[in-house]
Amino acid sequence: MSEYSIPSLLSNLPESSDQVTIVNPTTGQKIYDLPQLSVSQVTKAVADSRLAQQSFAAMPVKARSAALFALHDLILKNQDQLMDLLQLETGKARAHAFEEVAGSLGSTRYFAKIAPKVLKKQITNSGVPFVTRSYVTYSPVGVVGVITPWNYPLALQMLDVLPALAAGNTVVQKADNQTALVSLYARKLAIEAGIPDSAWTIVVGDGATVGNAVTDSVDYVAFTGSTKTGKIVAERAAKRLIGYSLELGGKNPLIVLPGAKLGDAAEKVIAGAFGNSGQLCVSIERVYVPNNQKEAFEVELASRVNSLKIGKSDNFQMDMGTLTGINQLKRVEDFVSDAVSKGAKVLAGAKALPELGPYFYSPTVMTDIKPEMRLAREEVFGPFIAVVGYDSIDEAVELANDTELGLNASVVGPVKLAEKVANRLMAGSVNINEGYRASMASIDSPMGGMKQSGVGRRNGHYGLLRFTEARTVGIATGLLNFPSRAIQYNKMAPLMNALAKVMKKL
Repeated sequence: MSEYSIPSLLSNLPESSDQVTIVNPTTGQKIYDLPQLSVSQVTKAVADSRLAQQSFAAMPVKARSAALFALHDLILKNQDQLMDLLQLETGKARAHAFEEVAGSLGSTRYFAKIAPKVLKKQITNSGVPFVTRSYVTYSPVGVVGVITPWNYPLALQMLDVLPALAAGNTVVQKADNQTALVSLYARKLAIEAGIPDSAWTIVVGDGATVGNAVTDSVDYVAFTGSTKTGKIVAERAAKRLIGYSLELGGKNPLIVLPGAKLGDAAEKVIAGAFGNSGQLCVSIERVYVPNNQKEAFEVELASRVNSLKIGKSDNFQMDMGTLTGINQLKRVEDFVSDAVSKGAKVLAGAKALPELGPYFYSPTVMTDIKPEMRLAREEVFGPFIAVVGYDSIDEAVELANDTELGLNASVVGPVKLAEKVANRLMAGSVNINEGYRASMASIDSPMGGMKQSGVGRRNGHYGLLRFTEARTVGIATGLLNFPSRAIQYNKMAPLMNALAKVMKKL
């Protein structure tokens, strides 16, 4: 990104003397200083957004849809700039930056297409045919708060910001400090596409301070992050009786079925586990393999993992980039150290790579995992795989479901058997012969977590309608007058009973 462009993007944020230094995780060098907003600044941003919402909602839905189509084309045109920013701020490999761009194109195109159809007046079945008729209209909730993480800042923000805008809401987005430029640049493209600048506001700052201020003042909040923080968001939203959706953590399993080709299965594991160095809520961390194939699979997997190319590149040459900061590096090191000290066996990796950069860490495969190890149950959120054996498919399903989390899962093997297994797994998304991309690309299907992995769903019609208030309008046609006095039920009750019998057969 050119030097003058960064100040230009930052100029869209309110000024503050409180600042933090943002570094390039690949090199550890400073990129810029980012202002940290106060509670009063966030409250003002939401108030300003509320003033702008009514006029934005008056913009015809087809016009909002047209703006999203224009944004789609601008993302396509400026994808190199977006990938440069993603790599600058997150340190991910170019291939994983492209996955974000591709995902953003899919969500932009999808919500642009469905908004006019889904948001129009919907005729519904009336309770008493010909006597009543009814329909549903959808109104925006008002100001939507979107709290986004640093790991997939472009793709994940689009899954919440775009449907909120399409529904006629204004948005106040709390972008993560580490990836503010990506969010600001996406907003810039949206404004060029025809979205009013007042419709999408970005705020930054301390997570608890700014995140709480957003949650405490908007009309709906969409949050992506840890389960621990998600519970805080839910509690604050519940106190105000506002709607919320949460996409939270995962401890995602992959089951290798009997009959699966081990080489192919190993490649599926690698693709599902090491995207963005494992810093993805749907990344695979647990792999279950038949015991009679476990040793052969471990050799196959370790060999392929050791051949991965790790480093920095502005093309598609590297398989994996760096962890995104010192906190992530320490987290992964602590998990691995704890496991090794308790008897885990390292099959590949398990070491930092400071010769590549300050936060690089090798893709890691371990076995001999015990329940008392932290990584057996907690989300590592790094380039890590635990290989565990099983004796029967029933045992594999039981092991896969033995977690408080339920975001994503995968099954590798013959498709008919895999489908049977998939429908027994307690996860919001299950992929067959793929780690996570098959379900993530299914933008017309709802996406979210079971158990402690979330509340609500993104994507599909629900992903749009969650940002609306449904209004049912019921009309008495006058064909038959409803009773106004109790005595009138003497005639009405037998008629309604007869009608009930007829309607049952319709």
